[in-house]
Amino acid sequence: MFSAEITLKRLINIKLFKKQYMLSSTISSNIEESVFKGINKINYTSSLGINEPSLNSPVPIFRILNDTGDISNNCKSIIIPGNNELIKMYKSMVLLSIMDKILYESQRQGRISFYMTNEGEEAAQIGSVAGLHANDLVYAQYREAGVLLFRGYTPEELMNQCFGNVDDLGKGKQMPVHYGSKNHNFVTLSSPLTTQLPQAVGSAYSFKRFENNRCTIVYFGEGAASEGDAHAAFNFASTLDCPIIFFCRNNGYAISTPANEQYRGDGIVSRGPGYGIATIRVDGNDILAVYNAIIKAREYVMNNTRPLILEAMTYRFLNK
Repeated sequence: MFSAEITLKRLINIKLFKKQYMLSSTISSNIEESVFKGINKINYTSSLGINEPSLNSPVPIFRILNDTGDISNNCKSIIIPGNNELIKMYKSMVLLSIMDKILYESQRQGRISFYMTNEGEEAAQIGSVAGLHANDLVYAQYREAGVLLFRGYTPEELMNQCFGNVDDLGKGKQMPVHYGSKNHNFVTLSSPLTTQLPQAVGSAYSFKRFENNRCTIVYFGEGAASEGDAHAAFNFASTLDCPIIFFCRNNGYAISTPANEQYRGDGIVSRGPGYGIATIRVDGNDILAVYNAIIKAREYVMNNTRPLILEAMTYRFLNK
């Protein structure tokens, strides 16, 4: 009897608490809709289960060109650049490949101290920069020399930087491959991986405040996404509503660590939903697919003032 009275009093107190909460709440008269402030949407279930990641369908890879280099028959509403633009894109990729060979061999001969090749990732670089506006700000890592070439930076200027000679715009104060050009809206590279991500978010936030119709794109590899700076950048970009494209070149090996030792999820785009960030996955070796993906990504971040993660699935031929 005594136990039943205690239980009854507890139930009455809970009922009074709910009534008091509903009277004081300005959000909703339904207490269940106001309890969990840590999530945006509430969906209840009476079935207890475990959300096993391996059972989720992988994010598809967008592609336009098939294995023979022809446009797939089921492609719809795609943008094909004009002939002059296509020729420029092709010439930039060939030039980048030639320059890569010269500078890589120079490094192996001891003429320069450091070099990172771009071979195998030319389409990801050229396709992405071709879809941007010239005044969009670029934060790069080590394999974006093609972005500068496409924007008008000359091979001589790239080589001057790598050799650190008297004609180097940076006066030999940087390591090789640490390019930068204010005239081409290309921020000078930093040696530590991933430091460019939170910096890029800050620039994107300033563009949002100034309303100057500019966005930021920041390039990084899937290995860099394991650094803490990447998670900080994703969270800041999402909570501050920044117009930024996170362009991940996923070549599967970071510098020397394979992807299965970096993460166990569905690549890098799978991190987007956790931060409330939209995502695109594209074939990074398909230059037309990358070009179209960047155009769509830029349109999204500018129209919605929101970040987007774009993962380009690619590979490189040299382990350097």
